Amino acid sequence: MDHHHHQQHHHNQYDGGENDYMPQEDDWDRDMLLDPAWEKQQRKTFTAWCNSHLRKAGTQIDNIEEDFRDGLKLMLLLEVISGERLAKPERGKMRVHKISNVNKALDFIASKGVKLVSIGAEEIVDGNAKMTLGMIWTIILRFAIQDISVEETSAKEGLLLWCQRKTAPYKNVNIQNFHISWKDGLGFCALIHRHRPELIDYGKLRKDDPMTNLNTAFDVAEKYLDIPKMLDAEDIVGTARPDEKAIMTYVSSFYHAFSGAQKAETAANRICKVLAVNQENEQLMEDYEKLASDLLEWIRRTIPWLENRVPENTMQAMQQKLEDFRDYRRLHKPPKVQEKCQLEINFNTLQTKLRLSNRPAFMPSEGKMVSDISNAWGGLEGAEKGYEEWLLNEIRRLERLDHLAEKFRQKAAIHEAWTDGKEEMLQDKDFETATLSEIKALLKKHEAFESDLAAHQDRVEQIAAIAQELNELEYYDSPSVNARCQRICDQWDLLGVLTQKRSEALQRTEKLLETIDQLYLEFAKRAAPFNNWMEGAMEDLQDTFIVHTIEEIQGLSTAHEQFKATLPEADKERQAILGIHNEIAKIVQTYHVNMAGTNPYTTINPQEINAKWDKVRQLVPQRDQALVEEHARQQNNERLRRQFANQANVIGPWIQTKMEEIGRISIEMHGTLEDQLTHLRQYEKSIVNYKPKIDQLEGDHQLIQEALIFDNKHTNYTMEHIRVGWEQLLTTIARTINEIENQILTRDAKGISQDQMNEFRASFNHFDRDHSGALGAEEFKACLISLGFDIGNDAQKRTGMMDAEDFRACLISMGYNMGEAEFSRIMSIVDPNRLGLVTFQAFIDFMSRETADTDTADQVMASFKVLAGDKNYILADELRRELPPDQAEYCIARMTPYSGPDTVPGALDYMSFSTALYGESDL
Repeated sequence: MDHHHHQQHHHNQYDGGENDYMPQEDDWDRDMLLDPAWEKQQRKTFTAWCNSHLRKAGTQIDNIEEDFRDGLKLMLLLEVISGERLAKPERGKMRVHKISNVNKALDFIASKGVKLVSIGAEEIVDGNAKMTLGMIWTIILRFAIQDISVEETSAKEGLLLWCQRKTAPYKNVNIQNFHISWKDGLGFCALIHRHRPELIDYGKLRKDDPMTNLNTAFDVAEKYLDIPKMLDAEDIVGTARPDEKAIMTYVSSFYHAFSGAQKAETAANRICKVLAVNQENEQLMEDYEKLASDLLEWIRRTIPWLENRVPENTMQAMQQKLEDFRDYRRLHKPPKVQEKCQLEINFNTLQTKLRLSNRPAFMPSEGKMVSDISNAWGGLEGAEKGYEEWLLNEIRRLERLDHLAEKFRQKAAIHEAWTDGKEEMLQDKDFETATLSEIKALLKKHEAFESDLAAHQDRVEQIAAIAQELNELEYYDSPSVNARCQRICDQWDLLGVLTQKRSEALQRTEKLLETIDQLYLEFAKRAAPFNNWMEGAMEDLQDTFIVHTIEEIQGLSTAHEQFKATLPEADKERQAILGIHNEIAKIVQTYHVNMAGTNPYTTINPQEINAKWDKVRQLVPQRDQALVEEHARQQNNERLRRQFANQANVIGPWIQTKMEEIGRISIEMHGTLEDQLTHLRQYEKSIVNYKPKIDQLEGDHQLIQEALIFDNKHTNYTMEHIRVGWEQLLTTIARTINEIENQILTRDAKGISQDQMNEFRASFNHFDRDHSGALGAEEFKACLISLGFDIGNDAQKRTGMMDAEDFRACLISMGYNMGEAEFSRIMSIVDPNRLGLVTFQAFIDFMSRETADTDTADQVMASFKVLAGDKNYILADELRRELPPDQAEYCIARMTPYSGPDTVPGALDYMSFSTALYGESDL
């Protein structure tokens, strides 16, 4: 078991030596699984082969794994084969001696350059069949096969090639290997027939009879060629694939048997070969010289082209260069590289051949040594090195230049387009005619331009930087680039200067206009109130005044004097305002500012101020004059007022006193009615005598009216009051006298005594005591008050009228039974106008009628009846005869014709007339 493992571990132990005669695939033991048929064939073949050599030493072996165990026959076999002596063998019988001998044999094999991988002496001594067969195969390979070499092939291939060549003319033989190709026996027969045609009748052999073929070959070889029979025909035919090592061993014996016959052939061949080698070498030398010359010439021509580093100006030209260089690398150089390589190979091959054929080494002609070519090639490589890099850099440079130049042109064009017209714009004097608001707008616009300008600084710097870079990169068109760049930079500087100048000019103008604007504003602020003041002053000075008193005119004069006192201050303000205007004018003149338009804050101008001022100055004395005149007029008016007042203040009270006295006379009933009448008539006379005073007052009033005086603080009496009072006085005295006369008439007509009259008056007065609100009375009172009369208490109590209620009370007090109907009847008599008032006269009429015994209408009718001579009618003649003429005519005119049964023409109805005299109510 251990032994087996050991074998497995040392796999491929015959894969030895030069490895040129034993390729791996031919390992004789694939992991110890040797085909038993192969083992049998090997055993027989190897035994026969060993004996064919041992025979020369007069011995042989019978059992291959037994007979080599002591190492003695093994050593002998090696000596016979190699023709060399080995170290002396050990003659002892012990195992150690045997091992020693086998080792000596193995060492000898090893000394011949064979690596015996894991074949140990112990296994041979122990009689290991496979190991022994392996060792014998190694010996066969080394000593019988290794030296076979046909046309510089290895041993195995050489042997195979020899077999193929020798059997080539035989159609049915095809030697491809050392196993199946030999199975039909024709290969062996062909080899024999080729060298010794007389020994075999080759034409009689058949491919489908391998046994006959094999036996024929083996028998002939043993009998005529001294090649022992190494295989059995049955073994070969009976095996699917005969053992390769056995066949190779057998075939090598045929090779060695026939090689002697080749000696002569070899000699002739050698001479031919020598000559051929010479011819070939000379041809190689010539080829080398020619190749070397051509290559050197090509290198000499090419180097200057590669060393020419003069750049082109255009990308196109540079790219053409790069294209040419790439063609050179792709098309022209590769063949030259091959040529150089071929040259070196040829040179080396030539030298080897010369050395192998013992000829002197080849010396090329001057300058054509391999080293010369290498140096030249090195030069070429050196020139080439960096050329592509230079081209690419140049192209990159040109590309960058083109790019930069294009960029430069683009940026320059953009910049030039932007700057176009900017100089003109900056030099524009538009600000000279601008208003302040326009200046501010221009400043804003200019600021925007300045920031725009600043933003363009970058581009100018970029343009300059690009121009600089183009210079550094040696751009062919740099001069024109530089010129354009210079123009741009110069213009840029100019724009900067102009911008600054314009900025300053705008700011200066703005300051001036602002100053002017301030002055304008100040002018406007001060001129407006001043102008208003002047207009007000002018208006006041021209103001038409209506005064009614000295105080009022003095007030106006005082105000005027105060106004005049303010004039110096006003003049100062005027000077100041004009000063502002002059300041503006001075600025305009000094700085040549174009004053567009006028003061925007006001329409008032200095001319206007001066004109108005002059007007004010002119109006002041006029006003003085007017006030003086008015003062005189007022003094005169005052005189007129006092004059009127002095009289009115006397006349007024006089009228009032008289009114009161008359009132008292009519009410107080001192004496008889006749006494009262006398008294009243005296009053009337004194009143009439007073008339010139009234007339004089009217004259003074006339003057006052002409002087247009409408008020008089010196008196409460106006002419109107006096007139009304005077008329009232005249009316009252006349009425009072009339009333007394009426009372006398009534008294006499009714036959009322003075006492009765006095009683009526007392009663009436009693009930009229507090009647002050009746219609008429109130009106009368109001009228008197409004005319300036002082209405005393008496007058207020005694109005000479009684209202219905008082009248009723009065009647009741006198014993009348007052029913509603009765009272209504009486009221309709005493107050026919339905005023609700009863006058003293109406009261007396009623009382006298009520107390008298006769009926008035009847009395009259009776009287007419007497005149008519008791007739019911009266004639006109009768009336004219009985009555005074005017009364007679009065009656005739008013009497209607009588229409009774006993009438006569011209008869008049005195009854109707009598009734008419008293009214229906009397009846």
